[in-house]
Parts: sequence; C-alpha cells; structure tokens
Amino acid sequence: MREYLVVFLVAGVVSYLLCVFAREAAIRSGAVARVRDRDVHATPIPYFGGVAMLGGLGAGLLMAHRLPFLSTSQPFVFHDSGYVLLAGAMICAVGVLDDLIELDALTKLGGQVVAASFLVLNDVKLWSLKLPGVGQLVLDPTQAGLLTVLLVVGSMNAVNFVDGLDGLAGGVVLIGAVAFFLFSYQLAATNGETLAITAALLCAAMGGACAGFLPHNFFPARIFMGDSGSMLLGLVLSGSALTLTGQFATVSVERDGGTTSSILVMLLPILLPITILIVPMVDLVLAVVRRTRRGQAFYQPDKEHLHHRLLEIGHSQRRAVLIMWMWAGLVAFGGVLVGLYSGPLTWVLLAVGTLLTATLTFILPRVQRPAVVGG
Repeated sequence: MREYLVVFLVAGVVSYLLCVFAREAAIRSGAVARVRDRDVHATPIPYFGGVAMLGGLGAGLLMAHRLPFLSTSQPFVFHDSGYVLLAGAMICAVGVLDDLIELDALTKLGGQVVAASFLVLNDVKLWSLKLPGVGQLVLDPTQAGLLTVLLVVGSMNAVNFVDGLDGLAGGVVLIGAVAFFLFSYQLAATNGETLAITAALLCAAMGGACAGFLPHNFFPARIFMGDSGSMLLGLVLSGSALTLTGQFATVSVERDGGTTSSILVMLLPILLPITILIVPMVDLVLAVVRRTRRGQAFYQPDKEHLHHRLLEIGHSQRRAVLIMWMWAGLVAFGGVLVGLYSGPLTWVLLAVGTLLTATLTFILPRVQRPAVVGG
C-alpha cells in the first residue's frame, strides 16, 4: 500500500507542476476554450490539462519501476500498464489536435476506435466472463475485441460528456480511481494473490494525476483538461478494468465474517467502470435521447446536461460540482461495498448516503432560496 501511495504522490506532484507549463503552451498556441452559449465559464480558458495529466501518469508508472516491491512484480504488470500509457498518449494527441483545430465528431470517434484497438492488439482486453447459469465464458478474439472497443470508447465519451463544470470530470474520475483501486487491491488480498497488480497501479497513477490537476481546474478554473484529458481518463479507467479480467480463476469475497465464492464479483471489473461513471453515462444516454427526439444528431452539443440542470435549480458552480462528486462517490463506493462485503451495515451506510446526497441535491436549493417580498 505504501508504494502505491508513493506512485499516487509522484503522479500528483508532476501533474500539478506540468499544468503551469501546459497552460502557457496552450495560450501561446491558441488552444483556448472560447465562451459559447452552452458554456458556464465567462472568460476564455486554456486547454492542455490532459497533457499535464499524461505526464503525471507516466511519472507515476516510471516511479513504480524503481520501487522495491512493485519493480519485482510479474512482467505482465508493466507490459499492460505500458500499453495503456501508450494508448493514452495516442488518444491524448487526438485531443490536442481537437483543442487546436476542432476536429469533427466522426474523426474523434475514429481516433478513439484506433486507440481502443491498439489495446486489443497488445492483449489488453476482455479475456473471459463468468456468468450466472453459464459458467466461465471464454471469448473468442472477435468477441473480445468488439466488447473491449465498446467498453473503452463508451468510457471515453462518458468522461467527455461530464466535463462541463470546473473540476467535475477530474473529481469524478479521481473518485472512481480510488474506488477501483480499493476493489482490486482488496480482491487480490482476499484471494491470496500478489498485491502488485496492474489495475491497482494504473488507478494509483491516474488518481494522482487527477489530484494534481484539480487545484488548477476547480472553480474558478485556470486550465481545462480538454478532450485530451477527458478521453485519456476514460481510456485509462476502462483499461485498468480490462487488466483485471481473467486474472483470478476463482474468486472469494467476504460474506458474514468469512469468505465464500462469488460469481457476481467476477463481473465487477466489467461493471465497475460503468458503475463509477454512472452519472456521466446517464447524462450521455439522456443527451442522445433528447437530441434524437428533437431531430438533432446525437453529437450536437446543447445546454441541458445534468450539471446545467443543477445550476438551474439554484446551486452554485462549486456546489453543483460537489454534489455530482457525492453522487459519483455514492455509486462507486457503494458498488465496491456491495461487491466485496455483505451485511446490514453495508445497506445502512448506502441508505444514509443516498438520503444525505438526495437532500443536498433537491432540498438545499429550496431552503436557501430567498423569500419574495411583496410590494
């Protein structure tokens, strides 16, 4: 655990420092977010935060090579994490081009498919699924490739969709990284596997990169991650989940003070990226339905995302971000708790968390709304 903390801190420090240089480079090259009708920022903000996070991610993985425990891990740990980093660099480059010259949606989608396919070609993919009533389902290369590309591309677009308020996407992914780190680390510990695993390493480095970026990005933001950052984070989060599939032949989880075999937990590496990103995923689905019903192309932007609606009902930018962080944390850590543990305490914690978050979301704006004074 201590070495993972070192990876997290190194990634965070490097990401934080690189944001200064990335901001200056964005200003000099004209990669600046102009103020549009659907935006909530009032002044132009430079992009290239994704480049800084890529640097932090790379620094964290490089540090892992120098640490006593992680450096002696199985060869596939650095093989898989290295190819995830390379795929992240590819999609980050696509995002940088978009920040500079604004690529069309289909070109960006093509870049996402290429980056996801690069992972598949280098064996970072779904290997098998253990389904209730079916047992171990070994995927053939075509099935594995298609499902992997869908998962990675979906995750990238989900993070991109939620990147609408200062600090929102970075915080959601940081929460997801911490939750998935705890899941993978505890899963390995419970099953007697080595704690040096790719998923935990990638999550530690990605979480640190987000933590270093957030001080520059929280309201009022001095730099945006841009598509280079949102697509990078979505790819690394889904990539870390892919590396966990097929690692455990049998899985045990804690149940009622002991350990028992569980089929459900075998699905969690696939379900957790969706669970962690449930807030942006819901936003993505609602946006597609909304725009399709209006006769628009699904990728055409509007100003009706979930964060826009929170602003409309009376939340400030800071509070809207914090509330969406709470929802993301509730779903992400709730998924981990339900997957790994059982018992009344788990459900009590989830119920209390849901009630508190719902109260802050819907009741707080009404309580703070100023009374109308009659004339």
